[in-house]
Amino acid sequence: MNIAGPVDEFEAALAKLDHWIGGSGWKAYDTFDGLSSPFSGVLTLGQPFLRQVWQQGVRRFPINLRPLLGIKPATSSKGMGFMAQGYLRLYKAFGKDEYFRKAVFCLDWLLKNPSPKFKGLCWGNHFDYQSRSGRIPQGTPTVVWTGLIGQAFLDAYDALGDKRYLEAGGRIAEFIVNELGWYDAGQDLCLSYIPPTEGREAPTEENSCHNANMLGAAFLARLQKLTPNERYLDIARRAVSFTARHQLDDGAWYYAVGPKYHWVDSFHTGYVLEALYCYCRFTNDPTFRPHLEKGYRYFVDTFFSDDGTPRYYRQKTRPLDIQCASQGIQTLVNLRHLDARSLDLAVKVATWTIRHMQDRTGYFYYRKYPLITNRTATFHWGQATMLAALATLVVALGKDSVRSTRVPAVATEN
Repeated sequence: MNIAGPVDEFEAALAKLDHWIGGSGWKAYDTFDGLSSPFSGVLTLGQPFLRQVWQQGVRRFPINLRPLLGIKPATSSKGMGFMAQGYLRLYKAFGKDEYFRKAVFCLDWLLKNPSPKFKGLCWGNHFDYQSRSGRIPQGTPTVVWTGLIGQAFLDAYDALGDKRYLEAGGRIAEFIVNELGWYDAGQDLCLSYIPPTEGREAPTEENSCHNANMLGAAFLARLQKLTPNERYLDIARRAVSFTARHQLDDGAWYYAVGPKYHWVDSFHTGYVLEALYCYCRFTNDPTFRPHLEKGYRYFVDTFFSDDGTPRYYRQKTRPLDIQCASQGIQTLVNLRHLDARSLDLAVKVATWTIRHMQDRTGYFYYRKYPLITNRTATFHWGQATMLAALATLVVALGKDSVRSTRVPAVATEN
């Protein structure tokens, strides 16, 4: 593979995105922020089904309705976690002060803006969320957000050596272990998506969510390598065992155990695989290596077209969603040693995404439909995840520096 051309294109796209993020004031919309509208309470009558319809309607409508509905751009905690990871990877590889400053800014913001009223450190949405599992009120922490952000703090400790970030990791573990709760399956367990809250189903086998469970387990597994703790290791092992036990014969995982959650999509599969790899790496436990290898083969074989187009579901490609692209790139790079096709495929996915989904101003579109493109700029879903993904890819391809001046033209669809 001749990487010079692709890397130049990726550097240009990354520089444009970085510039756009700075100009946005670290704020944009979120895919699920529909209930932030001041009209949602009146028009949904507070009914869960109508709230879900409203939220999904705003999310799925092919043009951005948010300005008309009074929804304002905001800073996403999960987005700040992904951006911290991206800037840390760039700083560690290339040593530029601007990357250091931006990474520290994101981490400081996270330390100043955790979810209140919980022991330890944790984060959640800045908006109400309604799903088939129930309501998650604004500010309620999730193990998905908290586990991913926890990895950013451990990345920061690894890159910068600042003990504040390791201490933050300990406080995150305090939340997961003491506040979150889990479904106890005897030898196994499944970490709850959120702490006990009114209007939400208690943890059961049916609503056990694999990517959430694995993200919490991966964080505990990595932390116990730095600060040995048998309880962290035991919880991580039991959680991973639960999800491994539910792997399908072809290597995939349903989103969650119960029948109403029986779909398989690319980015949640990527979360599970990266978390499983993290557990194996930091525990040296070979038990689940076959599950990792089988799942990754399925991921590579299923979720990408020959030209690099990222597929959403295992049975269909559309909608063409930026999260499928960003998580696909990152997972392919981070697990590349498991399949020789990985890096070439990551290059194809990144090239397709830049040429079809990046705006001339630098941000990435939300979705492409057959006849229309939803050009909404979403903060964590698209901008933050693409920053982290492109940073991961550029570093892996071994470029000596990432240029930030004289950005070359990049072909886009506008």
